[in-house]
Amino acid sequence: MAPMDLSAREILEKLISFDTTSRNSNLALIDFVEEYLASHGLKGWRVYDDTGLKTNLFVSAGPDEPGGIVLSGHVDVVPVDGQNWTSDPFSLTERDGKLYGRGSCDMKGFVALSLWAVPQYLKRGLKKPVHLAISYDEEVGCIGVRGMLEKLAQQEQRPGLCIVGEPTEFQPVVAHKGKWSFQARVRGKECHSSLAPTGVNAVEYAAEAVAWLRREGRRFAAEGIRDELYDLPHTTVHVGTLTGGTALNIVPKEASFVFEYRYIADDNPDDIHQRFLKFVREELEPEMQAVDPSTGFTIETISQIPGLEINPEHEVVNLARQLSGRNDHAKVAYGTEAGLFQEIASIPTVVCGPGNIEQAHKPDEFLSLDQLAKGEMFMQRLGDRICAA
Repeated sequence: MAPMDLSAREILEKLISFDTTSRNSNLALIDFVEEYLASHGLKGWRVYDDTGLKTNLFVSAGPDEPGGIVLSGHVDVVPVDGQNWTSDPFSLTERDGKLYGRGSCDMKGFVALSLWAVPQYLKRGLKKPVHLAISYDEEVGCIGVRGMLEKLAQQEQRPGLCIVGEPTEFQPVVAHKGKWSFQARVRGKECHSSLAPTGVNAVEYAAEAVAWLRREGRRFAAEGIRDELYDLPHTTVHVGTLTGGTALNIVPKEASFVFEYRYIADDNPDDIHQRFLKFVREELEPEMQAVDPSTGFTIETISQIPGLEINPEHEVVNLARQLSGRNDHAKVAYGTEAGLFQEIASIPTVVCGPGNIEQAHKPDEFLSLDQLAKGEMFMQRLGDRICAA
Protein backbone atom coordinates (compact mmCIF):
# COMPACT_ATOMS: atom_id res chain seq x y z
CA MET A 1 0.00 0.00 0.00
CA ALA A 2 1.40 3.40 -0.99
CA PRO A 3 1.73 5.86 1.91
CA MET A 4 -1.14 8.33 2.14
CA ASP A 5 0.63 11.69 2.04
CA LEU A 6 -1.88 14.16 3.46
CA SER A 7 -1.52 17.59 5.06
CA ALA A 8 -2.98 18.31 8.49
CA ARG A 9 -5.70 20.36 6.81
CA GLU A 10 -6.57 17.54 4.41
CA ILE A 11 -6.82 15.09 7.30
CA LEU A 12 -9.02 17.52 9.22
CA GLU A 13 -11.27 17.90 6.20
CA LYS A 14 -11.67 14.14 6.03
CA LEU A 15 -12.37 13.80 9.76
CA ILE A 16 -14.99 16.57 9.65
CA SER A 17 -16.80 14.76 6.81
CA PHE A 18 -17.76 11.92 9.17
CA ASP A 19 -20.87 12.73 11.24
CA THR A 20 -19.61 11.32 14.53
CA THR A 21 -22.23 12.96 16.72
CA SER A 22 -22.18 10.89 19.92
CA ARG A 23 -25.45 9.16 19.06
CA ASN A 24 -23.88 7.77 15.85
CA SER A 25 -21.30 5.10 15.07
CA ASN A 26 -17.69 6.24 14.63
CA LEU A 27 -16.53 3.12 12.77
CA ALA A 28 -16.25 4.78 9.35
CA LEU A 29 -13.92 7.43 10.75
CA ILE A 30 -11.83 4.83 12.60
CA ASP A 31 -11.61 2.74 9.42
CA PHE A 32 -10.19 5.77 7.61
CA VAL A 33 -7.67 6.45 10.40
CA GLU A 34 -6.56 2.81 10.41
CA GLU A 35 -6.18 2.81 6.62
CA TYR A 36 -4.14 6.01 6.76
CA LEU A 37 -1.84 4.69 9.50
CA ALA A 38 -1.55 1.26 7.84
CA SER A 39 -0.26 3.01 4.71
CA HIS A 40 2.63 4.13 6.93
CA GLY A 41 3.19 0.65 8.35
CA LEU A 42 1.33 1.10 11.64
CA LYS A 43 -1.33 -1.09 13.22
CA GLY A 44 -3.11 -0.63 16.51
CA TRP A 45 -5.83 -2.16 18.63
CA ARG A 46 -9.48 -1.36 19.21
CA VAL A 47 -11.75 -1.43 22.24
CA TYR A 48 -15.43 -1.49 21.25
CA ASP A 49 -18.53 -0.43 23.14
CA ASP A 50 -21.20 -3.00 24.00
CA THR A 51 -23.05 -2.44 20.72
CA GLY A 52 -19.99 -2.89 18.52
CA LEU A 53 -20.90 0.33 16.71
CA LYS A 54 -18.27 2.52 18.38
CA THR A 55 -14.64 1.93 19.18
CA ASN A 56 -11.49 3.44 20.61
CA LEU A 57 -8.25 3.12 18.69
CA PHE A 58 -4.76 2.95 20.20
CA VAL A 59 -1.73 2.97 17.90
CA SER A 60 1.98 3.01 18.82
CA ALA A 61 4.95 4.03 16.69
CA GLY A 62 8.66 3.83 17.37
CA PRO A 63 10.63 1.58 19.75
CA ASP A 64 8.70 -1.20 21.49
CA GLU A 65 9.56 -0.07 25.00
CA PRO A 66 7.89 1.66 27.96
CA GLY A 67 7.69 5.41 28.12
CA GLY A 68 7.16 7.87 25.34
CA ILE A 69 4.17 10.13 24.98
CA VAL A 70 0.47 9.71 24.22
CA LEU A 71 -1.33 12.19 21.98
CA SER A 72 -4.97 11.80 22.94
CA GLY A 73 -8.19 13.07 21.44
CA HIS A 74 -11.86 12.17 21.10
CA VAL A 75 -13.61 12.13 17.74
CA ASP A 76 -17.24 12.27 18.84
CA VAL A 77 -18.94 15.65 18.51
CA VAL A 78 -22.04 17.34 19.90
CA PRO A 79 -25.23 17.60 17.81
CA VAL A 80 -25.91 20.39 15.31
CA ASP A 81 -29.68 19.99 15.71
CA GLY A 82 -31.45 23.35 15.95
CA GLN A 83 -28.26 25.34 15.34
CA ASN A 84 -28.10 27.97 12.60
CA TRP A 85 -24.95 27.14 10.59
CA THR A 86 -23.77 29.37 7.77
CA SER A 87 -22.25 26.37 5.95
CA ASP A 88 -22.53 22.58 6.04
CA PRO A 89 -21.23 21.56 9.50
CA PHE A 90 -19.82 18.31 8.10
CA SER A 91 -17.90 19.91 5.25
CA LEU A 92 -14.77 21.87 6.13
CA THR A 93 -15.22 25.45 4.90
CA GLU A 94 -12.62 28.23 4.94
CA ARG A 95 -13.72 31.84 5.48
CA ASP A 96 -11.66 34.78 6.72
CA GLY A 97 -8.76 32.70 7.97
CA LYS A 98 -10.96 30.21 9.82
CA LEU A 99 -11.80 26.57 9.14
CA TYR A 100 -15.47 25.96 9.92
CA GLY A 101 -16.96 22.57 10.71
CA ARG A 102 -18.39 20.56 13.58
CA GLY A 103 -15.48 19.26 15.63
CA SER A 104 -12.86 21.47 13.97
CA CYS A 105 -12.05 22.94 17.38
CA ASP A 106 -13.41 20.25 19.72
CA MET A 107 -11.37 18.31 18.94
CA LYS A 108 -10.70 16.84 15.52
CA GLY A 109 -8.14 19.59 14.93
CA PHE A 110 -5.71 18.05 17.43
CA VAL A 111 -6.41 14.54 16.15
CA ALA A 112 -5.65 15.68 12.58
CA LEU A 113 -2.39 17.29 13.69
CA SER A 114 -1.37 14.11 15.53
CA LEU A 115 -2.14 11.92 12.52
CA TRP A 116 -0.20 14.30 10.26
CA ALA A 117 2.82 14.33 12.58
CA VAL A 118 3.36 10.59 13.09
CA PRO A 119 4.53 9.85 9.51
CA GLN A 120 6.95 12.78 9.84
CA TYR A 121 8.35 11.18 13.00
CA LEU A 122 8.71 7.81 11.27
CA LYS A 123 10.73 9.39 8.46
CA ARG A 124 13.05 11.03 10.97
CA GLY A 125 13.41 7.89 13.10
CA LEU A 126 11.85 7.70 16.55
CA LYS A 127 14.11 7.44 19.60
CA LYS A 128 11.10 7.17 21.89
CA PRO A 129 7.63 5.74 21.26
CA VAL A 130 4.71 7.98 20.40
CA HIS A 131 1.16 6.72 20.88
CA LEU A 132 -2.17 7.85 19.46
CA ALA A 133 -5.24 7.40 21.66
CA ILE A 134 -8.50 8.11 19.81
CA SER A 135 -11.70 7.74 21.82
CA TYR A 136 -15.49 7.90 21.52
CA ASP A 137 -18.32 9.29 23.68
CA GLU A 138 -16.30 11.95 25.47
CA GLU A 139 -19.12 14.42 24.97
CA VAL A 140 -21.59 12.28 26.91
CA GLY A 141 -19.51 11.76 30.05
CA CYS A 142 -16.03 10.60 29.01
CA ILE A 143 -17.49 7.11 28.65
CA GLY A 144 -15.58 5.54 25.77
CA VAL A 145 -11.98 6.12 26.84
CA ARG A 146 -12.40 4.11 30.05
CA GLY A 147 -12.26 0.73 28.31
CA MET A 148 -9.12 1.70 26.43
CA LEU A 149 -7.43 2.94 29.61
CA GLU A 150 -8.38 -0.21 31.53
CA LYS A 151 -6.66 -2.29 28.86
CA LEU A 152 -3.68 0.06 28.84
CA ALA A 153 -3.36 -0.17 32.63
CA GLN A 154 -2.96 -3.96 32.38
CA GLN A 155 0.00 -3.75 30.04
CA GLU A 156 3.53 -4.09 31.38
CA GLN A 157 4.90 -1.42 29.02
CA ARG A 158 2.95 1.76 29.45
CA PRO A 159 3.46 5.27 28.07
CA GLY A 160 5.23 7.72 30.32
CA LEU A 161 3.34 10.96 29.60
CA CYS A 162 0.14 12.13 27.92
CA ILE A 163 -1.09 15.30 26.21
CA VAL A 164 -4.87 15.60 25.81
CA GLY A 165 -5.35 18.10 23.00
CA GLU A 166 -8.56 19.84 24.05
CA PRO A 167 -8.80 23.45 22.84
CA THR A 168 -6.68 25.67 25.11
CA GLU A 169 -4.96 27.84 22.46
CA PHE A 170 -1.92 25.77 23.42
CA GLN A 171 -1.88 27.09 26.97
CA PRO A 172 -0.89 24.18 29.24
CA VAL A 173 -3.77 23.31 31.60
CA VAL A 174 -2.64 21.66 34.84
CA ALA A 175 -6.07 21.15 36.43
CA HIS A 176 -9.71 20.95 35.60
CA LYS A 177 -12.76 20.45 37.75
CA GLY A 178 -14.31 17.08 38.39
CA LYS A 179 -17.90 16.50 37.36
CA TRP A 180 -20.59 14.35 38.99
CA SER A 181 -23.99 14.28 37.29
CA PHE A 182 -27.30 12.76 38.41
CA GLN A 183 -30.82 11.89 37.30
CA ALA A 184 -33.51 12.46 39.94
CA ARG A 185 -36.96 10.90 39.55
CA VAL A 186 -39.79 11.98 41.85
CA ARG A 187 -42.78 9.72 42.56
CA GLY A 188 -45.92 11.57 43.63
CA LYS A 189 -49.58 10.68 44.10
CA GLU A 190 -51.98 11.66 41.33
CA CYS A 191 -55.40 13.19 42.00
CA HIS A 192 -57.78 15.88 40.77
CA SER A 193 -56.35 19.34 41.32
CA SER A 194 -59.46 20.39 43.27
CA LEU A 195 -58.33 17.84 45.86
CA ALA A 196 -54.65 18.79 45.68
CA PRO A 197 -53.91 18.43 49.43
CA THR A 198 -54.87 14.73 49.25
CA GLY A 199 -52.24 14.07 46.60
CA VAL A 200 -48.46 14.43 46.43
CA ASN A 201 -47.33 16.91 43.79
CA ALA A 202 -44.18 15.46 42.23
CA VAL A 203 -43.43 18.68 40.33
CA GLU A 204 -43.58 20.82 43.48
CA TYR A 205 -41.28 18.52 45.42
CA ALA A 206 -38.89 18.38 42.48
CA ALA A 207 -38.94 22.19 42.44
CA GLU A 208 -38.09 22.30 46.16
CA ALA A 209 -35.11 20.04 45.54
CA VAL A 210 -34.00 22.18 42.61
CA ALA A 211 -34.33 25.31 44.74
CA TRP A 212 -32.07 23.70 47.37
CA LEU A 213 -29.46 22.99 44.69
CA ARG A 214 -29.71 26.61 43.54
CA ARG A 215 -29.10 27.83 47.10
CA GLU A 216 -26.11 25.50 47.40
CA GLY A 217 -24.66 26.92 44.19
CA ARG A 218 -25.08 30.45 45.53
CA ARG A 219 -23.40 29.43 48.78
CA PHE A 220 -20.34 28.14 46.92
CA ALA A 221 -20.17 31.39 44.93
CA ALA A 222 -20.46 33.58 48.03
CA GLU A 223 -18.43 31.74 50.65
CA GLY A 224 -17.00 28.54 49.15
CA ILE A 225 -13.33 27.63 48.81
CA ARG A 226 -11.75 29.50 45.91
CA ASP A 227 -8.86 28.74 43.60
CA GLU A 228 -8.23 31.87 41.57
CA LEU A 229 -6.17 30.05 38.94
CA TYR A 230 -9.40 28.49 37.62
CA ASP A 231 -11.32 30.46 35.00
CA LEU A 232 -14.32 30.04 37.35
CA PRO A 233 -12.71 29.83 40.79
CA HIS A 234 -15.27 27.91 42.85
CA THR A 235 -17.36 24.75 42.78
CA THR A 236 -20.64 25.09 40.87
CA VAL A 237 -24.03 23.37 41.06
CA HIS A 238 -26.23 23.25 37.97
CA VAL A 239 -29.69 21.88 37.05
CA GLY A 240 -30.05 21.13 33.33
CA THR A 241 -33.64 19.96 32.81
CA LEU A 242 -36.83 19.73 34.86
CA THR A 243 -39.92 17.95 33.53
CA GLY A 244 -43.19 16.62 34.92
CA GLY A 245 -46.96 16.77 34.94
CA THR A 246 -49.59 16.19 32.25
CA ALA A 247 -52.37 18.79 32.75
CA LEU A 248 -53.21 21.72 34.98
CA ASN A 249 -56.14 19.97 36.64
CA ILE A 250 -54.14 16.85 37.56
CA VAL A 251 -51.74 16.73 40.51
CA PRO A 252 -48.64 15.28 38.85
CA LYS A 253 -47.50 11.85 39.90
CA GLU A 254 -44.08 12.04 38.22
CA ALA A 255 -41.29 14.55 37.71
CA SER A 256 -37.61 14.35 36.90
CA PHE A 257 -34.57 16.58 36.70
CA VAL A 258 -30.88 16.26 35.94
CA PHE A 259 -28.15 18.09 37.84
CA GLU A 260 -24.41 18.21 38.30
CA TYR A 261 -21.61 19.34 40.57
CA ARG A 262 -18.41 20.67 39.00
CA TYR A 263 -15.96 20.78 41.84
CA ILE A 264 -12.47 22.11 42.47
CA ALA A 265 -9.90 19.82 44.09
CA ASP A 266 -10.35 21.29 47.58
CA ASP A 267 -14.07 20.40 47.68
CA ASN A 268 -15.28 16.86 48.31
CA PRO A 269 -18.18 16.10 45.95
CA ASP A 270 -19.49 13.36 48.23
CA ASP A 271 -19.91 15.92 51.02
CA ILE A 272 -21.97 18.10 48.68
CA HIS A 273 -24.14 15.21 47.61
CA GLN A 274 -24.67 13.93 51.13
CA ARG A 275 -26.00 17.36 52.15
CA PHE A 276 -28.46 17.20 49.27
CA LEU A 277 -29.54 13.65 50.15
CA LYS A 278 -30.01 14.69 53.78
CA PHE A 279 -32.39 17.45 52.70
CA VAL A 280 -34.35 15.08 50.46
CA ARG A 281 -34.49 12.18 52.95
CA GLU A 282 -35.14 14.18 56.12
CA GLU A 283 -37.28 17.09 54.93
CA LEU A 284 -39.02 16.30 51.65
CA GLU A 285 -39.72 12.56 51.75
CA PRO A 286 -41.29 12.50 55.25
CA GLU A 287 -43.88 15.06 54.09
CA MET A 288 -44.57 13.08 50.93
CA GLN A 289 -44.77 9.70 52.62
CA ALA A 290 -47.10 10.98 55.32
CA VAL A 291 -49.67 11.15 52.51
CA ASP A 292 -48.57 8.03 50.61
CA PRO A 293 -45.66 5.78 51.68
CA SER A 294 -44.94 4.79 48.07
CA THR A 295 -43.87 8.32 47.11
CA GLY A 296 -40.33 9.66 47.20
CA PHE A 297 -37.11 10.27 45.26
CA THR A 298 -34.86 7.97 43.25
CA ILE A 299 -31.46 9.55 42.53
CA GLU A 300 -28.98 7.81 40.23
CA THR A 301 -25.54 8.72 38.95
CA ILE A 302 -25.35 9.52 35.23
CA SER A 303 -21.58 9.89 35.07
CA GLN A 304 -18.60 10.82 37.20
CA ILE A 305 -15.51 12.40 35.67
CA PRO A 306 -12.50 12.85 37.96
CA GLY A 307 -10.77 16.18 38.06
CA LEU A 308 -7.23 16.74 36.87
CA GLU A 309 -4.55 18.04 39.21
CA ILE A 310 -0.86 17.90 38.34
CA ASN A 311 2.13 19.80 39.68
CA PRO A 312 2.80 22.79 37.39
CA GLU A 313 6.48 21.84 37.43
CA HIS A 314 5.90 18.22 36.38
CA GLU A 315 7.85 16.97 33.37
CA VAL A 316 4.77 16.74 31.16
CA VAL A 317 3.76 20.34 31.94
CA ASN A 318 7.23 21.63 31.18
CA LEU A 319 7.16 19.63 27.95
CA ALA A 320 3.87 21.27 26.95
CA ARG A 321 5.34 24.69 27.68
CA GLN A 322 8.36 23.96 25.50
CA LEU A 323 6.26 22.60 22.63
CA SER A 324 3.78 25.48 22.74
CA GLY A 325 6.35 28.22 23.33
CA ARG A 326 4.41 29.45 26.38
CA ASN A 327 5.58 30.00 29.95
CA ASP A 328 2.19 30.11 31.66
CA HIS A 329 -0.40 27.55 32.74
CA ALA A 330 -4.05 27.55 33.77
CA LYS A 331 -6.91 25.65 35.38
CA VAL A 332 -10.31 25.31 33.70
CA ALA A 333 -13.92 24.61 34.64
CA TYR A 334 -14.72 22.13 31.87
CA GLY A 335 -13.86 18.44 32.17
CA THR A 336 -11.68 16.27 29.93
CA GLU A 337 -10.37 12.72 29.70
CA ALA A 338 -7.09 13.82 31.29
CA GLY A 339 -8.16 12.96 34.83
CA LEU A 340 -9.05 9.43 33.68
CA PHE A 341 -5.59 8.92 32.16
CA GLN A 342 -4.12 9.67 35.58
CA GLU A 343 -6.72 7.79 37.64
CA ILE A 344 -7.07 4.59 35.57
CA ALA A 345 -3.74 4.25 33.78
CA SER A 346 -1.48 6.27 36.14
CA ILE A 347 -0.10 8.32 33.24
CA PRO A 348 0.83 11.94 34.12
CA THR A 349 -1.25 14.15 31.85
CA VAL A 350 -1.58 17.76 30.75
CA VAL A 351 -4.27 19.38 28.60
CA CYS A 352 -2.92 21.44 25.70
CA GLY A 353 -4.30 21.84 22.20
CA PRO A 354 -5.40 24.13 19.37
CA GLY A 355 -8.46 26.34 19.32
CA ASN A 356 -10.51 28.16 21.93
CA ILE A 357 -13.10 26.40 24.08
CA GLU A 358 -15.40 29.38 23.46
CA GLN A 359 -15.90 28.03 19.92
CA ALA A 360 -16.84 24.52 21.04
CA HIS A 361 -20.44 23.27 20.70
CA LYS A 362 -21.61 26.44 18.92
CA PRO A 363 -22.96 26.92 15.41
CA ASP A 364 -20.17 27.85 13.00
CA GLU A 365 -17.56 26.20 15.20
CA PHE A 366 -14.12 26.93 13.79
CA LEU A 367 -10.39 26.42 14.09
CA SER A 368 -8.31 29.36 12.91
CA LEU A 369 -5.58 28.81 10.34
CA ASP A 370 -3.23 30.46 12.83
CA GLN A 371 -3.99 27.79 15.43
CA LEU A 372 -3.52 25.04 12.85
CA ALA A 373 -0.10 26.51 11.97
CA LYS A 374 0.82 26.70 15.66
CA GLY A 375 -0.23 23.07 15.96
CA GLU A 376 2.12 22.06 13.19
CA MET A 377 4.98 23.86 14.96
CA PHE A 378 3.96 22.17 18.23
CA MET A 379 4.21 18.76 16.58
CA GLN A 380 7.51 19.61 14.87
CA ARG A 381 9.02 20.60 18.20
CA LEU A 382 7.85 17.31 19.66
CA GLY A 383 9.60 15.57 16.79
CA ASP A 384 12.82 17.42 17.65
CA ARG A 385 12.66 15.82 21.11
CA ILE A 386 11.68 12.27 20.26
CA CYS A 387 13.30 11.71 16.86
CA ALA A 388 16.85 10.77 15.94
CA ALA A 389 17.23 13.32 13.16
